[in-house]
Amino acid sequence: MQKKTLRSILVVIVVAITLYQFFTDESSALPTEVADSPVLIQMDDESIPPITAGEVTETSVEQSLPPIEPVVESLSLEEADGDFDYWVMALSWSPDYCATNDYEDEQQCSIGKQLDFVLRGLWPQYDKGYPSFCSNEELSYELKVDYAGLYPNDNLFDHEWEKHGTCTGLTPQDYLEWSETLKETLVIPAVFGSLLEPFRSDAESLSAEFIAVNPEFTEDSFAAYCSGSGRFLKEIFVCYEKNGQPTDCSPEALSKAAKSCGQPDFLVRNTR
Repeated sequence: MQKKTLRSILVVIVVAITLYQFFTDESSALPTEVADSPVLIQMDDESIPPITAGEVTETSVEQSLPPIEPVVESLSLEEADGDFDYWVMALSWSPDYCATNDYEDEQQCSIGKQLDFVLRGLWPQYDKGYPSFCSNEELSYELKVDYAGLYPNDNLFDHEWEKHGTCTGLTPQDYLEWSETLKETLVIPAVFGSLLEPFRSDAESLSAEFIAVNPEFTEDSFAAYCSGSGRFLKEIFVCYEKNGQPTDCSPEALSKAAKSCGQPDFLVRNTR
């Protein structure tokens, strides 16, 4: 009888040890998301609620996103330390420029050029107004040769540097480097390439077309300007921080654009 009792006690002990090991192994094998799941902690009869799944996901996404590297660093551009608030890259719609000027500019407007958006200039801007003609430093002929094709007309080299580039705090070469880099890194929507037939659009649709292929921008990063009392697309402003990252254009620039294109829509002239 005593042996039977001892045997029973031994069996109970063995079963207890086996169950303990089983549950210990199961706990350590739980997936990370289960093992790390929040636990309600009782404090003075009040529960601290667990973090919701949405909060965990949002935090995890924010932590996993790579930091946005400024253009000035990622592309080894010199810092523009002039006195201004942000950049405007003005892109002229060449068919409108040529039609408005009776196609007298042979370099830009001769038949067969088929130019669409071209660089009018890169301008340092204040939130209200802009600086201009800040020094008498000249741009060399050699630089114009090195950056041939940056502008649709070579006369823009001197004009843009003298009026705008001298206020950036950059050397002539660094200013042209900035201009070329921002122009080449902006993707022009395919709908505007070698346009054979004119079409009607509006400022909101134009911004949407650009954002579709440049998702780092917002709707207010683009400001459309019109000619002919709002009837034709003239140009667009594309706005950047001083370090080259996309930003919203100033309220002043957006307001002037809205007044410029005051019609419900405008005509985008075809290339030729």
